[in-house]
Amino acid sequence: MGMDRMRGNAVTAGIGRNLLRGMAVAGLTVAVTTGLAGALRAEGKVITAHGISTFGDLKYAADFAHLDYVNPDAPKGGEIAEWTSGGFDSMNPYTVKGRAAALSTIMLESLMEGTADEVDAAYCLLCETIEYPEDRSWVVFNLRPEAVFSDGSPVTADDVMFSYETLRDKGLSSFRAVIAQQVEAAEVLGPKTIKFSFKADFPKRDLIQAVGGLPIFSKADFEAKKRDLEATSLEPFLGSGPYLFDSMDVPTRIVYRRNPDYWGKDLPLNRGRRNFDRIRIEYFGDYDAAFEGFKGGAYTFRNEASSLIWATRYDFPALQNGWVKKAELHDGDIASGQAFVMNLRREKFQDPRVREAIGLMFNFEWSNASLFYGLYARINSFWENSEMAATGLPSDAEKALLEPLKDLLPAGVLDEEPVMAPVSGERQLDRKNLRKAAALLDEAGWVVGNDGIRRNDKGETLKVEFLNDSQTFDRVFNPYIENLRALGIDASLNRVDDAQMTNRTRSHDFDILTGHLGGSLTPGSELQQTFGSKSVDDVFNLMGLQSEAVDRLIPMIEGAKSREELTTAVRALDRVLRAYRFWVPQWYKNKHTVAYYDMYEHPENLPPYALGELDFWWYNADKAAAIKAAGALN
Repeated sequence: MGMDRMRGNAVTAGIGRNLLRGMAVAGLTVAVTTGLAGALRAEGKVITAHGISTFGDLKYAADFAHLDYVNPDAPKGGEIAEWTSGGFDSMNPYTVKGRAAALSTIMLESLMEGTADEVDAAYCLLCETIEYPEDRSWVVFNLRPEAVFSDGSPVTADDVMFSYETLRDKGLSSFRAVIAQQVEAAEVLGPKTIKFSFKADFPKRDLIQAVGGLPIFSKADFEAKKRDLEATSLEPFLGSGPYLFDSMDVPTRIVYRRNPDYWGKDLPLNRGRRNFDRIRIEYFGDYDAAFEGFKGGAYTFRNEASSLIWATRYDFPALQNGWVKKAELHDGDIASGQAFVMNLRREKFQDPRVREAIGLMFNFEWSNASLFYGLYARINSFWENSEMAATGLPSDAEKALLEPLKDLLPAGVLDEEPVMAPVSGERQLDRKNLRKAAALLDEAGWVVGNDGIRRNDKGETLKVEFLNDSQTFDRVFNPYIENLRALGIDASLNRVDDAQMTNRTRSHDFDILTGHLGGSLTPGSELQQTFGSKSVDDVFNLMGLQSEAVDRLIPMIEGAKSREELTTAVRALDRVLRAYRFWVPQWYKNKHTVAYYDMYEHPENLPPYALGELDFWWYNADKAAAIKAAGALN
C-alpha cells in the first residue's frame, strides 16, 4: 500500500506512531516521598513523581491543567474515517500469526504515556505516582484508585503483573529477549501497588519508562475467554482506554467507539483529547482505489503519501466545492528511514561491493524531479531530520567510542565522512554511477557474459527480486530495475498481495523490499530489536544484520547519561550502520500533506512530534451538517 511513502497512510501516522512513541521516552522529577518510601528508606533517598524524563526536567508540573498543544474545551462527537490497505483477520497484534486490524490495541492503556511536545518524557496515566531511588534500580507504580476496565472492573496490580508476565513469556521473540535482560523481578505489594526491580548490569536510564509503557490487559478477561497471546483471534481485547471495539466487517472495515464512561476522561493528561465518538477504518485493495474512495466520501481524512496524486489529482468536485480541505502541516518528527532493504541472509548480498553497486543505480534526483514533483529530500541517515544524524568526520568524542572497535568496523568509518546516498544526474541512467557500479561488481567477481548478464565463477547469475505489494509503487520500482538491468543484474519485480507480503517478510523470504528503519529521538533498547545480532531471526531486524561492532555500540546508547552522550553514541552508531550499505535510502518530507472533509478542526499550533488527527483534533458539528446537506457525504 502507499505510493511515495510505503505503508504511510494516516492510520499508521495517527494514534499508533504519535502516542506509542512517547511511551518509550524518559526523564526525572524529584520530590521527597512518604508512604512506601518510608518502608524502603534503608535503600537510600526515594523520589516520588508524576512522571519521569530521561535527561532533564519534565515540562509539565504535577498540577498542570492540560497539555499545551490541545484545545481543553474541544467538543466531543462525530466520526473520523481513514483508510488502510489489504485486509485483516485478527485483533491480536502481539503475535506473528494473522494480520491484525488497524488500531487493534486502541482500547488498551499503559501505566505511563508520552506527549507530543517532549522527546523523552513519560507521565503517569494508569498510575497516580511512581517511586524510585536515584539510581533507578527499581520502581514502584501506585495505581489510580479510579482506574477501571471498560466493564467496570478495577485495574489492579495483579493485572499489571499478569500483563508483564504474559508479554515476557508469550510476546514477540525480540521483545522477550530484551525484557529478559532488563527486569530482575516484579512484585505485587498491594491491590494498587506493584514494584519492578531491574537487572544490576543493565543501564537503568529508560527502564522505568520501558515497564511503564507496557500495555495492561485484564487478567480476568484473559482467563474467562481462555486467551492465548501467541494465537490469532478476532476477539477484541478488554481494556481501560477511551475507545471500545464497536463493529467489524472482516476483512474490509473496523469501527471503534468512544467510551462515555471512560474513567480517565477528566485527567489533565487527557483533557482536549480523544474527541471523536467513532473512529472508522476502511480497507482498500490498492492505493488508487483508496483515493477514489476518498473522492466519493467513503472515508473522510487522508494523509496523502503520493506526490503524483497530491500535485495532479486534487481537482475533484468535492474539493472545488470547498467540501474537502487540502493542507500542508509541519512535521518536526524524525524521518521514517524508508528504504529499499537488502536481505543479508542471502549469500549474494554478503559482499559489500555488491550492496554498494545496487545502491548506486537508484537515481533519486531523477525520481524526485520526474515522479515526485520535487516534494522530497533524500534520506541519508537512520536519524534523518534530527541532530543525531552523523555529519562530517568523526568528532573526538565519537572516535573515543569507535577506536576500540576499529578491527570490527567497516572500512572508512574512523577516517572518512559518513556514507551518503549517491548523487545522480538528470537522466534516469547516470553513466558515472553506472561505471562505478560496474567496477565494483567486476572486483566482486560478478562479470558480464555475452548475454549482458553478470555471473560469478560458479556460473550463477546475479538475480535480484524486488518484492512489492502496491501496484501504484511500480512507477518507482521499474526505472530502478531498468538501471540495474543495464548494469547486468537480472533484476525483476514481484508484486504480491498483502497477505503474501506479510508472510514472506516474516519468513525472511525476499531479496529486497521497502522497509522503515528510522530511529527514535531517544533511542534505547529497541535498537537491539532492529539492529542487534540476537534478533536476526525476528521480523524487526529486517535486513538480518549481525555485527559485533553494532552489538557493542548499542549498550553505549542505552547507558548514555546525558543528551550529549546519547547524541555522540547515536552518531557513532549511525556511521557504522550506514557503512554496511544494507539499505538504499529513499526519501522524506518534513510536512504532513493531508486532505479531509471540512468538518474537522485542530489547535492552531500543532506539537512538533505528532499530527494527532485521531488524538487532539475535533469535530465541528455545524460544518459537518452543512457539507452533508450539500450532498458531500452520505
